[in-house]
Order: sequence, then C-alpha cells, then structure tokens
Amino acid sequence: MKFDIPDNKKLVFETLIPIRWGDMDAMGHVNNTTYFRYLETVRIDWLRAIGGMPNPLGEGPVIINAFCNFYKQLEYPGDVLVKMYASDAARTTFETWATMEVADQPDLIYAAGGATTIWVDFPKQKAIELPPWMRSIVG
Repeated sequence: MKFDIPDNKKLVFETLIPIRWGDMDAMGHVNNTTYFRYLETVRIDWLRAIGGMPNPLGEGPVIINAFCNFYKQLEYPGDVLVKMYASDAARTTFETWATMEVADQPDLIYAAGGATTIWVDFPKQKAIELPPWMRSIVG
C-alpha cells in the first residue's frame, strides 16, 4: 500500500544525514530499515530544536504509526537531505511527513515517509490536547 504525502503541508525542518557504509545491505544499497532511522533522526532533531522532546515525567509526543514509500535506491557515499513537513493538527494529534533527496541531486525524491503523532501525558498514559505552542508550529 502506498501512502500519499499531501500537497497542503508546512516545511518545519530539514537536515543533512551522511550515508554510512554500514547503512547498506548485501545488495549494495541503503537497507530499507535505515530509511526509518533517517525519518527518526529528522523528527528527533526537529523536536529538539523546538523544545518538544518527550518528558517521561510530564508530557510529549508519541508516534502511533509510521510509513515509508521507496522510489529510488540510496547508495553510499552521499548525503541525504531530509525535509520535514507538518500538517493536520487535530485535538491530540498531528501528522509529519518527510522527503529524502540526495544532497547533490536536489528535488529528486528517493523516498518519502510520515508519521502520526499523538500528544501524551506520560504519568497518566493518556492522550491530551496539543499544547498551544505546538499547535502553532504544526497547524
């Protein structure tokens, strides 16, 4: 099943990730699981940059689903430009999307993925409303 990335989204962050030799599999291309690591890296770097890291004694984001569409094979050596977008803020959730390009081939999408994030009160283990500051970023 392929998931489409919506046209209506807001660029919130981008980062450059070097492709490591160990990211490759026996076929000589970046292993599919590594794309999810790239998605995780951009998401964590973004959350850190905006002060949105989870607080186990308080509240924060939890990923409730994630996907990745693979279009072209990433290969070593190179750098992946990962652009992260946000959209669809709801009461307790928002969507994030990311595209992966090779830095020296801008605008050629190698893979794209996304995740649904829910805001949680960790001690209560319960979803809560998005804080206004986060809603203003992802809304």
